[in-house]
Amino acid sequence: MPKNSKVTQREHSSEHVTESVADLLAHEEPVDYKRSVLNMTGEAWDKQKDGEEELDAENRPAWNSKLQYILAQIGYSVGLGNVWRFPYLCQKNGGGAYLVPYLVLLIIIGLPLFFLELAVGQRIRRGSIGVWNYICPRLGGIGYASCLVCFFVGLYYNVIIGWSIFYFFKSFQYPLPWSECPIARNGSVAVVEAECERSSATTYFWYREALDISNSISESGGLNWKMTLCLLVAWSLVGLAMIKGIQSSGKVMYFSSLFPYVVLVCFLVRGLLLRGAVDGIMHMFTPKLDKMLDPQVWREAATQVFFALGLGFGGVIAFSSYNKQDNNCHFDATLVSFINFFTSVLATLVVFAVLGFKANIMNEKCVVENAEKILGYLNTNVLSHDLIPPHVNFSHLTAKDYNEMYRVIMTVKEGHFKELGLDACLLEDELDKSVQGTGLAFIAFTEAMTHFPASPFWSVMFFLMLINLGLGSMIGTMSGITTPIIDTFKVRKEVFTVGCCIFAFVVGLIFVQRSGNYFVTMFDDYSATLPLTVVVILENIAVAWIYGTKKFMQELTEMLGFRPYQFYYYTWKYVSPICMAVLMTASIIQLGVSPPGYSAWIREEAAEKFLFYPTWAMAILISLIILASLPLPLVFILRQFHLVSDGSNTLSVTYKKGRMMKDISNLEDNDETRFILSKVPSETPSPMPTHRSYLGPGSNSPMEMSSAPNGRYGSGYLMASTPESEL
Repeated sequence: MPKNSKVTQREHSSEHVTESVADLLAHEEPVDYKRSVLNMTGEAWDKQKDGEEELDAENRPAWNSKLQYILAQIGYSVGLGNVWRFPYLCQKNGGGAYLVPYLVLLIIIGLPLFFLELAVGQRIRRGSIGVWNYICPRLGGIGYASCLVCFFVGLYYNVIIGWSIFYFFKSFQYPLPWSECPIARNGSVAVVEAECERSSATTYFWYREALDISNSISESGGLNWKMTLCLLVAWSLVGLAMIKGIQSSGKVMYFSSLFPYVVLVCFLVRGLLLRGAVDGIMHMFTPKLDKMLDPQVWREAATQVFFALGLGFGGVIAFSSYNKQDNNCHFDATLVSFINFFTSVLATLVVFAVLGFKANIMNEKCVVENAEKILGYLNTNVLSHDLIPPHVNFSHLTAKDYNEMYRVIMTVKEGHFKELGLDACLLEDELDKSVQGTGLAFIAFTEAMTHFPASPFWSVMFFLMLINLGLGSMIGTMSGITTPIIDTFKVRKEVFTVGCCIFAFVVGLIFVQRSGNYFVTMFDDYSATLPLTVVVILENIAVAWIYGTKKFMQELTEMLGFRPYQFYYYTWKYVSPICMAVLMTASIIQLGVSPPGYSAWIREEAAEKFLFYPTWAMAILISLIILASLPLPLVFILRQFHLVSDGSNTLSVTYKKGRMMKDISNLEDNDETRFILSKVPSETPSPMPTHRSYLGPGSNSPMEMSSAPNGRYGSGYLMASTPESEL
């Protein structure tokens, strides 16, 4: 030890010398506790095993480039919800006014929690199971719950990719197969299929040709072999991408992440050239400011922010765990969050440009049909010719002329107007018809594309875009399952991935039976919303209140090279948990107020009808929520009562000479004693040699300190290069 150190001075002087933790660490040789006198667990030091753990951490796969990683995160967070759910919510909740609550909640909830997940994944370099075992063993169930939710979501999400694959291959023909109703032969007479005639060609193709749907969830109807093959293709694509690992899947991301933007821009340019596109966009961005005061609008905006970024699934943590520890994850979080937002706005522009065109087409059709009714009434003297304005020309009837004629007839025939069966044919009514999810992609959009010149080309592009968006999200979702399982249980990646995909395909057969669409609705509405909300709240609490926001901010400062804004301190500690708790409460109230149900397609009526779930389906629904949430209390109970080991008694911290973090020297004086003597389990430090342990008044002995639960997780002594191995 240097002669001028305070310890040496004390040995040769009677003066009182005050030693600090920083002083001790500055002159202390890094020690591996397993080879020190503090190894009181009776665990024999296994040099080979220790070397293997270090080698595993050092040899962890990494992204080939920063761009590849950013594209992977964008591909994961930007998914089908940006294309078909965000536009629907924007239309439903006040048009342009909806963007205000969405952007506010993105900043105070989405961005901070997204940054938090990126940071813990990059710092600890493990999947979700290892990360939350590391931060708080008693809340280790967070990782397992994330894996279960990812599995449930992956089951039905891949079915949607299968539907897109089916439409993609059907698009290679002219005219498109959903452009006209099929003709049925009744002997020598050709008649239009009744179900199609009563609905529309695109609706008939979706429900009858693609899904061959049954009348209710209780009618299974057997497997739909076309969709079964498409589901097999979808799982094969996902499995191949996952087996190759992040280097290969990252290369896939160059195409799968960028191609949707090419298609969206092409559709936007084409859409703006369509007649009526401006009507759709103007309708979209005409704000209904009164909607901003509706709590339901804020609840739906928060839910959309929550799912748009993929929070709680574990995919964000899995992707960031392959980063270098000095990567600027704050920049990544900000960039990906706002790219996600602008993608949603871009998709909304495209959707409403196309829907504006479709609304004009449908409005013209309405005018023609009702004009024929009026001509019939004129010819049968039900209506007088005096009611028709002189400038109206039935051979070139405009929507404006029809509306003028409609108002005159309604005024004169006020008492008997309903008997005439005339429609107002207002463009606003067509634009106000809310469509979302599968209805938007597979009915409204496909119908609009039948009116495009070169419609097969646009159809191929559209469904290829949906496939790419879906695959990008599926790779992230599957990483949320495979990365933590492989990290924790050291299973072989190829074997586990293949087995997982085969098992998921077999279970997913429930979604490709004739009633499968109703199960997709059930899983989409209930398998993830409530469990994921609970998961993210516990993630926030684990970091901000158990691990400690100050400690976490200090580690981020060391990892990033700069101190994050205080904004994150307050959002992590107060704002985000409160907002998430309100969201969870609102979701539970909504579940109780609105009995669970689904929209069934009734073949005989050729129309949708809302039905409540039967008792057995309610049991499945409740089981999904319970099963996804079960790991949280189960792991807590097992570790709280020491029924299983949480690994805290091993204190497996390894030190490497010259590679220790230096954050101790930055601690304030009044924090040093707290750092050593902390009674909070998550803040108990890693052990130091007995002859250097500083024990203040009333402190515990080295023996007592070593037995503190979760002692291995003191942040001040962690290596700067690689994280600890998980429990």
